[in-house]
Amino acid sequence: MTTGSLLAADLVITVLAIAGWLGGGAASAARRRRLALCLAAFALVATSARAITITVLAHAGWWFAAEKVLIAAPLSLAAVVVAGPRLLRPPGDIRSAAVPLLFAGYATSSALLVTVLHGYPASAGTGLLAVAGVVAVTAVSWRALGARPSRTVSRAALVVAVTALLAGTGLAAAPRTAPAVHNHEYREVRTVGEPTRRFTLTAGTATVRVSGRDVAAWAFNAQVPGPELTATVGDVLEVTLHNRNISRGVTLHWHGYDVPNSQDGVPGVTQAAVLPGQEFVYRFRADQAGTYWYHTHSVSDVGVRMGLYGVLVVRPAPATGVDVTVPVHTLAGLPLPAPRTEPVEAGTPVRLRLINTDSTTHRYALAGAPFRAVAIDGYELRGSTPLVDTAVLIPAGGRYDLVFVAPATPVALFVDGRAVYSTGPVSAATSAWPLLDPLTYGVASPVPWSRFDQEFTLVLDRGLDLRGLLPRYAHTVNGAADPDIPPQVVRLGDIVKLTIVNRSLVVHPWHLHGHHVLVLSRNGKPATGSPLWLDSFDVRPGDVWQVAFLADNPGMWANHCHNLPHADAGMMLHLMYG
Repeated sequence: MTTGSLLAADLVITVLAIAGWLGGGAASAARRRRLALCLAAFALVATSARAITITVLAHAGWWFAAEKVLIAAPLSLAAVVVAGPRLLRPPGDIRSAAVPLLFAGYATSSALLVTVLHGYPASAGTGLLAVAGVVAVTAVSWRALGARPSRTVSRAALVVAVTALLAGTGLAAAPRTAPAVHNHEYREVRTVGEPTRRFTLTAGTATVRVSGRDVAAWAFNAQVPGPELTATVGDVLEVTLHNRNISRGVTLHWHGYDVPNSQDGVPGVTQAAVLPGQEFVYRFRADQAGTYWYHTHSVSDVGVRMGLYGVLVVRPAPATGVDVTVPVHTLAGLPLPAPRTEPVEAGTPVRLRLINTDSTTHRYALAGAPFRAVAIDGYELRGSTPLVDTAVLIPAGGRYDLVFVAPATPVALFVDGRAVYSTGPVSAATSAWPLLDPLTYGVASPVPWSRFDQEFTLVLDRGLDLRGLLPRYAHTVNGAADPDIPPQVVRLGDIVKLTIVNRSLVVHPWHLHGHHVLVLSRNGKPATGSPLWLDSFDVRPGDVWQVAFLADNPGMWANHCHNLPHADAGMMLHLMYG
């Protein structure tokens, strides 16, 4: 069982325990002895099972079990201590067990709410609020059932509830210090020179044709995707961005391309959003060969989904053979690109540049010929070997380059079972094909560093964010949501190690701007294949990734989940050079 499935199982077991305790309490209040005893016994079994899941999660990593050990476990123990003796007493009025069983249900429910609404890290304030809630609702139930606790017990309960509430509120409301993020100017360390390749992109609303339907979109140059920008290593690119009528503003972020900070296109950090009637000129040197893409970073969860994206390809030399870009996207619920068939003469080398511009993972399968995965996220792989009947998963924002030699028979590329590119008719069932693990593919080489100057841990979760004008159920990093997540501060030349932990139940494709990271390990298993330099990688539920990079690109950089609605809902922080 994976850590992710164990996290889900723990939640299910907790819900079952709650149902057992509360159901037993209700049955006791109704004097249904047999049902009450059966439900309480079921709750005890579920509570014991949860003790096992918590222990295993703690062994997988403290991040997965902190609040469960420090808050949920004591509350569950209190539930068993209070309710258990009532069930072991000689036959009597079962109604006397109602309040203890309900208390057990409230305690277990409170522990679940701590996990769901607060998550990581565990805090004393949250624990005290949980205790206050349990005591208060138990007291209400006590009175509602007509029980008459002694004055001493009533006073003690009141004192505990009020003290826990005041102390917990004070600790929870204590201000956090997160430096504000402002525009920063950093000295550009790369010589750019005069442009050799000029492009103009105009952002505006448009109607585009998708699968025979007219779809309202936001588009660059009235097309989705926008124009493909191409260059050869050594070119200097100049891209002029105009905003015709996108009222929420646009920018250009060069996804995966490690441009100087001033060209990164993040509004409020490296530039202001380009408003209707305005323009901005980007200029940078094409010194990174590979497959990349561009998209707006202004209200990006809406802008990219509506069509403000395009392809950027930098080649080491003019293309030979057949070179095909396949940017996969979902526009208004319809898949792009449209299927196309292009006959290729046998013996011709073909390079497929696969780009996932959506916010979720896609599955790609090449049928009809052996192929090699030669590059991921713009970096060439070392010692790639032929693959047959193997699929690849590409995370949101990620890119894979596949190469093959065209055979005499047709070849087809399938995305999530849909043929998007082929050299002729192909019928293949690819859903059962095994997946390529890029961490074990290719030939390894030693890690280039023997030390780390800085180490940061990012724990990805969900939680209630109360620090804005309106509460929101945010995607969080280390218990905080943007803009309250402290930045990671590094110095030029630092070797930086990141540990990224996902204790939520959804996938988070992680993306650091301005740098590629070298994968060290995933879930404790070292990478054994070709050095894997990524800018986008899926951190699945229960995953623990360790990656590292050289801090060699000064600036203020976004570091966020590339499921863009998640980033908009709080899962974004910043890396800054001090």
